[in-house]
Amino acid sequence: MSAADQTLPAGEIAELDAFGDAMWLEHGLARNTLAGYRSDLALFARWLQRRGTTLRAAHGSDLAAYLAEFSTRSRPASQRRLLSAWRRFYRHLIAQGQLAEDPTRLLDSPLPGQRFPRTLSERQVEDLLAAPDPGTAQGLRDRAMLELLYATGLRVSELVGLQGFNVSLGEGVLKVMGKGSKERLVPLGEVAADWLAAYVRDARPQLLGGRLSDDLFVSRFGSAMSRQMFWRIVKNHAASAGIPGTRISPHTLRHAFATHLINHGADLRVVQMLLGHADISTTQVYTHVARERLKALHARHHPRA
Repeated sequence: MSAADQTLPAGEIAELDAFGDAMWLEHGLARNTLAGYRSDLALFARWLQRRGTTLRAAHGSDLAAYLAEFSTRSRPASQRRLLSAWRRFYRHLIAQGQLAEDPTRLLDSPLPGQRFPRTLSERQVEDLLAAPDPGTAQGLRDRAMLELLYATGLRVSELVGLQGFNVSLGEGVLKVMGKGSKERLVPLGEVAADWLAAYVRDARPQLLGGRLSDDLFVSRFGSAMSRQMFWRIVKNHAASAGIPGTRISPHTLRHAFATHLINHGADLRVVQMLLGHADISTTQVYTHVARERLKALHARHHPRA
Protein backbone atom coordinates (compact mmCIF):
# COMPACT_ATOMS: atom_id res chain seq x y z
CA MET A 1 0.00 0.00 0.00
CA SER A 2 1.40 3.42 -0.95
CA ALA A 3 1.46 6.40 1.38
CA ALA A 4 -1.27 8.03 -0.72
CA ASP A 5 -3.53 4.99 -0.17
CA GLN A 6 -3.29 4.89 3.61
CA THR A 7 -6.28 7.10 4.44
CA LEU A 8 -8.53 5.84 1.64
CA PRO A 9 -11.49 3.52 2.23
CA ALA A 10 -10.93 -0.12 1.31
CA GLY A 11 -13.53 0.18 -1.44
CA GLU A 12 -11.63 2.95 -3.24
CA ILE A 13 -8.33 1.08 -2.91
CA ALA A 14 -9.98 -1.97 -4.50
CA GLU A 15 -11.38 0.28 -7.24
CA LEU A 16 -7.90 1.63 -8.03
CA ASP A 17 -6.48 -1.91 -8.03
CA ALA A 18 -9.16 -3.07 -10.47
CA PHE A 19 -8.50 -0.06 -12.72
CA GLY A 20 -4.75 -0.77 -12.80
CA ASP A 21 -5.33 -4.44 -13.60
CA ALA A 22 -7.69 -3.53 -16.43
CA MET A 23 -5.25 -1.02 -17.96
CA TRP A 24 -2.47 -3.61 -17.86
CA LEU A 25 -4.55 -6.49 -19.26
CA GLU A 26 -6.54 -4.58 -21.87
CA HIS A 27 -4.12 -1.87 -22.97
CA GLY A 28 -0.69 -3.19 -21.98
CA LEU A 29 0.31 0.04 -20.25
CA ALA A 30 3.83 0.13 -18.85
CA ARG A 31 4.42 -0.38 -15.12
CA ASN A 32 5.76 3.17 -14.65
CA THR A 33 2.72 4.63 -16.42
CA LEU A 34 0.35 2.62 -14.24
CA ALA A 35 2.23 3.66 -11.09
CA GLY A 36 1.95 7.31 -12.13
CA TYR A 37 -1.78 6.99 -12.78
CA ARG A 38 -2.28 5.24 -9.45
CA SER A 39 -0.42 7.96 -7.56
CA ASP A 40 -2.33 10.76 -9.32
CA LEU A 41 -5.71 9.15 -8.64
CA ALA A 42 -4.91 8.32 -5.00
CA LEU A 43 -3.82 11.92 -4.28
CA PHE A 44 -6.97 13.21 -5.97
CA ALA A 45 -9.08 10.77 -3.91
CA ARG A 46 -7.54 12.10 -0.68
CA TRP A 47 -8.28 15.67 -1.78
CA LEU A 48 -11.90 14.67 -2.51
CA GLN A 49 -12.10 12.97 0.87
CA ARG A 50 -11.41 16.30 2.57
CA ARG A 51 -14.29 17.77 0.57
CA GLY A 52 -16.61 14.98 1.69
CA THR A 53 -16.88 13.12 -1.61
CA THR A 54 -15.30 10.21 -3.54
CA LEU A 55 -13.72 9.41 -6.87
CA ARG A 56 -16.89 7.88 -8.23
CA ALA A 57 -19.09 10.76 -7.05
CA ALA A 58 -16.78 13.56 -8.28
CA HIS A 59 -18.23 16.18 -10.63
CA GLY A 60 -16.55 18.15 -13.37
CA SER A 61 -16.38 21.14 -11.02
CA ASP A 62 -14.36 19.05 -8.54
CA LEU A 63 -11.89 18.08 -11.25
CA ALA A 64 -11.58 21.67 -12.47
CA ALA A 65 -10.96 22.96 -8.93
CA TYR A 66 -8.30 20.32 -8.25
CA LEU A 67 -6.62 20.95 -11.61
CA ALA A 68 -6.49 24.69 -10.93
CA GLU A 69 -4.78 24.01 -7.60
CA PHE A 70 -2.53 21.28 -9.02
CA SER A 71 -1.35 23.48 -11.91
CA THR A 72 0.19 26.01 -9.53
CA ARG A 73 2.72 23.44 -8.31
CA SER A 74 3.27 21.18 -11.33
CA ARG A 75 4.60 21.18 -14.86
CA PRO A 76 2.38 20.87 -17.96
CA ALA A 77 3.62 17.28 -18.43
CA SER A 78 2.35 16.34 -14.96
CA GLN A 79 -0.96 18.02 -15.67
CA ARG A 80 -1.33 16.09 -18.92
CA ARG A 81 -0.65 12.84 -17.09
CA LEU A 82 -3.29 13.67 -14.49
CA LEU A 83 -5.84 14.36 -17.24
CA SER A 84 -4.93 11.09 -18.92
CA ALA A 85 -5.35 9.21 -15.64
CA TRP A 86 -8.77 10.81 -15.08
CA ARG A 87 -10.00 10.09 -18.59
CA ARG A 88 -8.92 6.47 -18.53
CA PHE A 89 -10.32 5.94 -15.02
CA TYR A 90 -13.73 7.44 -15.63
CA ARG A 91 -14.11 5.83 -19.06
CA HIS A 92 -13.23 2.52 -17.42
CA LEU A 93 -16.02 3.04 -14.86
CA ILE A 94 -18.47 3.91 -17.63
CA ALA A 95 -17.47 0.82 -19.64
CA GLN A 96 -18.04 -1.29 -16.52
CA GLY A 97 -21.52 0.20 -16.09
CA GLN A 98 -20.50 1.76 -12.77
CA LEU A 99 -20.88 5.38 -13.88
CA ALA A 100 -23.39 7.08 -16.17
CA GLU A 101 -21.59 10.35 -17.02
CA ASP A 102 -17.94 11.23 -17.66
CA PRO A 103 -16.89 14.18 -15.44
CA THR A 104 -13.85 14.86 -17.66
CA ARG A 105 -15.85 15.64 -20.81
CA LEU A 106 -15.63 19.44 -20.50
CA LEU A 107 -12.04 19.67 -19.29
CA ASP A 108 -9.43 21.26 -21.53
CA SER A 109 -5.89 19.96 -21.82
CA PRO A 110 -3.20 22.20 -20.32
CA LEU A 111 -0.95 24.14 -22.66
CA PRO A 112 1.89 21.96 -23.91
CA GLY A 113 4.65 24.29 -22.68
CA GLN A 114 7.16 23.89 -25.51
CA ARG A 115 9.96 21.86 -23.94
CA PHE A 116 11.87 20.46 -26.87
CA PRO A 117 14.09 17.45 -26.26
CA ARG A 118 17.81 18.11 -26.04
CA THR A 119 19.64 16.77 -29.06
CA LEU A 120 23.05 16.86 -30.77
CA SER A 121 24.23 18.10 -34.13
CA GLU A 122 25.41 15.52 -36.65
CA ARG A 123 28.99 16.71 -36.10
CA GLN A 124 28.65 16.22 -32.33
CA VAL A 125 27.27 12.72 -32.86
CA GLU A 126 30.26 11.85 -35.05
CA ASP A 127 32.62 13.15 -32.36
CA LEU A 128 30.83 11.16 -29.65
CA LEU A 129 30.88 7.93 -31.68
CA ALA A 130 34.60 8.35 -32.31
CA ALA A 131 35.45 8.92 -28.63
CA PRO A 132 35.82 5.27 -27.43
CA ASP A 133 39.08 3.44 -28.17
CA PRO A 134 38.11 0.36 -30.25
CA GLY A 135 41.54 -1.13 -29.59
CA THR A 136 40.34 -2.22 -26.14
CA ALA A 137 37.50 -4.61 -25.31
CA GLN A 138 35.63 -1.98 -23.33
CA GLY A 139 36.18 0.67 -25.99
CA LEU A 140 34.93 -1.65 -28.73
CA ARG A 141 31.85 -2.45 -26.64
CA ASP A 142 31.20 1.25 -26.03
CA ARG A 143 31.57 2.08 -29.73
CA ALA A 144 29.15 -0.71 -30.67
CA MET A 145 26.59 0.45 -28.09
CA LEU A 146 26.79 4.10 -29.16
CA GLU A 147 26.59 3.20 -32.86
CA LEU A 148 23.62 0.93 -32.19
CA LEU A 149 21.82 3.54 -30.10
CA TYR A 150 22.21 6.23 -32.77
CA ALA A 151 21.33 3.84 -35.61
CA THR A 152 18.14 2.54 -33.98
CA GLY A 153 16.86 5.17 -31.54
CA LEU A 154 16.35 2.54 -28.84
CA ARG A 155 15.47 3.51 -25.29
CA VAL A 156 18.40 2.83 -22.96
CA SER A 157 16.38 0.13 -21.16
CA GLU A 158 15.78 -1.56 -24.53
CA LEU A 159 19.48 -1.35 -25.42
CA VAL A 160 20.85 -2.84 -22.19
CA GLY A 161 18.06 -5.44 -22.16
CA LEU A 162 19.05 -6.89 -25.53
CA GLN A 163 20.02 -10.54 -25.60
CA GLY A 164 21.93 -12.40 -28.26
CA PHE A 165 18.85 -13.96 -29.80
CA ASN A 166 17.30 -10.51 -30.34
CA VAL A 167 19.90 -9.71 -33.01
CA SER A 168 19.92 -10.92 -36.60
CA LEU A 169 23.11 -9.58 -38.16
CA GLY A 170 22.38 -11.44 -41.38
CA GLU A 171 19.07 -9.67 -41.85
CA GLY A 172 20.27 -6.46 -40.24
CA VAL A 173 17.44 -6.16 -37.70
CA LEU A 174 16.83 -6.18 -33.95
CA LYS A 175 13.77 -7.57 -32.20
CA VAL A 176 13.01 -5.12 -29.39
CA MET A 177 10.62 -5.47 -26.46
CA GLY A 178 9.35 -1.94 -25.83
CA LYS A 179 6.94 -0.26 -23.45
CA GLY A 180 3.80 -2.19 -22.63
CA SER A 181 5.57 -5.44 -23.68
CA LYS A 182 5.13 -4.50 -27.36
CA GLU A 183 7.58 -6.08 -29.78
CA ARG A 184 8.94 -4.27 -32.81
CA LEU A 185 11.60 -4.92 -35.45
CA VAL A 186 14.20 -2.18 -35.91
CA PRO A 187 16.74 -2.03 -38.78
CA LEU A 188 20.40 -1.78 -37.73
CA GLY A 189 22.10 -0.14 -40.67
CA GLU A 190 25.38 -1.40 -42.12
CA VAL A 191 27.75 0.67 -39.97
CA ALA A 192 26.15 -0.29 -36.66
CA ALA A 193 25.90 -3.92 -37.78
CA ASP A 194 29.64 -3.98 -38.56
CA TRP A 195 30.57 -2.54 -35.14
CA LEU A 196 28.20 -4.92 -33.40
CA ALA A 197 29.67 -7.90 -35.25
CA ALA A 198 33.19 -6.81 -34.25
CA TYR A 199 32.12 -6.49 -30.62
CA VAL A 200 30.47 -9.92 -30.56
CA ARG A 201 33.47 -11.53 -32.23
CA ASP A 202 36.36 -9.79 -30.46
CA ALA A 203 35.33 -7.92 -27.30
CA ARG A 204 32.43 -9.80 -25.75
CA PRO A 205 34.40 -13.06 -25.20
CA GLN A 206 37.18 -11.08 -23.49
CA LEU A 207 34.71 -9.30 -21.19
CA LEU A 208 32.96 -12.55 -20.30
CA GLY A 209 36.26 -14.31 -19.55
CA GLY A 210 34.80 -17.76 -20.13
CA ARG A 211 31.52 -17.03 -18.31
CA LEU A 212 28.19 -17.70 -20.01
CA SER A 213 25.57 -15.00 -20.48
CA ASP A 214 22.53 -14.37 -22.66
CA ASP A 215 22.97 -10.61 -22.31
CA LEU A 216 24.33 -8.95 -25.43
CA PHE A 217 26.19 -6.15 -23.68
CA VAL A 218 28.23 -6.99 -20.60
CA SER A 219 30.48 -5.15 -18.16
CA ARG A 220 34.19 -5.79 -17.64
CA PHE A 221 33.15 -8.17 -14.85
CA GLY A 222 30.98 -10.22 -17.22
CA SER A 223 27.69 -9.04 -15.68
CA ALA A 224 24.84 -7.47 -17.61
CA MET A 225 25.27 -3.82 -18.55
CA SER A 226 22.96 -1.62 -16.45
CA ARG A 227 21.26 1.64 -17.40
CA GLN A 228 23.25 3.54 -14.77
CA MET A 229 26.54 2.09 -16.00
CA PHE A 230 25.82 3.01 -19.62
CA TRP A 231 24.69 6.49 -18.58
CA ARG A 232 28.16 7.03 -17.04
CA ILE A 233 29.81 5.66 -20.19
CA VAL A 234 27.94 8.17 -22.37
CA LYS A 235 28.79 11.05 -20.02
CA ASN A 236 32.49 10.13 -19.99
CA HIS A 237 32.75 9.84 -23.77
CA ALA A 238 30.81 13.08 -24.28
CA ALA A 239 33.32 14.85 -22.03
CA SER A 240 36.21 13.30 -23.98
CA ALA A 241 34.61 14.47 -27.25
CA GLY A 242 34.35 18.01 -25.92
CA ILE A 243 30.55 18.09 -26.14
CA PRO A 244 29.30 20.90 -23.87
CA GLY A 245 26.44 20.51 -21.42
CA THR A 246 25.89 18.52 -18.28
CA ARG A 247 22.67 16.80 -19.35
CA ILE A 248 24.02 14.50 -22.07
CA SER A 249 22.49 11.05 -21.59
CA PRO A 250 21.68 7.92 -23.61
CA HIS A 251 18.28 9.48 -24.36
CA THR A 252 20.05 12.39 -26.08
CA LEU A 253 21.14 9.98 -28.82
CA ARG A 254 17.55 8.74 -29.18
CA HIS A 255 16.48 12.35 -29.72
CA ALA A 256 19.32 12.86 -32.21
CA PHE A 257 18.27 9.73 -34.11
CA ALA A 258 14.70 11.02 -34.54
CA THR A 259 15.62 14.64 -35.25
CA HIS A 260 18.23 13.76 -37.87
CA LEU A 261 15.86 11.35 -39.61
CA ILE A 262 13.20 14.06 -39.91
CA ASN A 263 15.80 16.66 -40.97
CA HIS A 264 16.69 14.32 -43.85
CA GLY A 265 13.07 13.87 -44.93
CA ALA A 266 11.88 10.74 -43.09
CA ASP A 267 8.12 10.27 -42.81
CA LEU A 268 6.75 10.96 -39.33
CA ARG A 269 4.86 7.65 -39.23
CA VAL A 270 8.06 5.74 -39.98
CA VAL A 271 9.87 7.54 -37.17
CA GLN A 272 6.95 6.74 -34.86
CA MET A 273 7.26 3.03 -35.67
CA LEU A 274 11.04 3.03 -35.22
CA LEU A 275 10.82 4.77 -31.84
CA GLY A 276 8.00 2.52 -30.65
CA HIS A 277 5.67 5.43 -29.81
CA ALA A 278 2.07 4.36 -29.26
CA ASP A 279 0.76 7.82 -30.20
CA ILE A 280 2.06 9.93 -33.09
CA SER A 281 1.55 13.08 -31.00
CA THR A 282 4.60 11.97 -28.97
CA THR A 283 6.66 11.81 -32.16
CA GLN A 284 5.48 15.19 -33.45
CA VAL A 285 7.74 17.03 -31.00
CA TYR A 286 10.64 16.19 -33.33
CA THR A 287 9.05 18.16 -36.17
CA HIS A 288 9.20 21.18 -33.84
CA VAL A 289 12.86 20.49 -33.12
CA ALA A 290 13.61 20.33 -36.85
CA ARG A 291 11.57 23.49 -37.48
CA GLU A 292 13.41 25.40 -34.76
CA ARG A 293 16.73 24.33 -36.27
CA LEU A 294 15.66 25.52 -39.75
CA LYS A 295 14.60 28.88 -38.28
CA ALA A 296 17.97 29.25 -36.54
CA LEU A 297 19.85 28.42 -39.76
CA HIS A 298 17.72 30.91 -41.68
CA ALA A 299 18.37 33.62 -39.10
CA ARG A 300 22.10 32.94 -39.20
CA HIS A 301 22.61 32.77 -42.96
CA HIS A 302 19.89 34.76 -44.76
CA PRO A 303 20.88 38.39 -45.49
CA ARG A 304 17.40 39.68 -44.58
CA ALA A 305 16.71 37.45 -41.59
